[in-house]
Amino acid sequence: MKNYTITVNGNVYDVVVEEKAGQAASPAASIPVARPAAAPAPAPAPAAPASAPSAAGGIRVEAGAAGKIFKLEASVGQAVKKGDAVVILEAMKMEIPVVAPEDGTVASIEVSVGDAVEAGALLATLN
Repeated sequence: MKNYTITVNGNVYDVVVEEKAGQAASPAASIPVARPAAAPAPAPAPAAPASAPSAAGGIRVEAGAAGKIFKLEASVGQAVKKGDAVVILEAMKMEIPVVAPEDGTVASIEVSVGDAVEAGALLATLN
């Protein structure tokens, strides 16, 4: 048995890997079990500023993945339908449209082209 500590996106995991006798070592032969380590939780500082802009609009448009803002498809005051692209996010060399979760009017755009964002980050609000 071998113990490893792995950090993924700021989360620390203690991983125990066990090699079973009589099996060839292959990716499918042993699957590590990850347990969250007793690490301090990240400070909720980004959440506090994100709640203030949401007052501009009650409907939040959030990033589904970490990436960079590639293009703004909508502008403040523009009416959008459910499924319309509001922002284009670039992640792993792919352009991912972030769409309006429901019909509304764009109340605020919280990002600029080139900004790096984390998954769940507030990108825009709708009324």
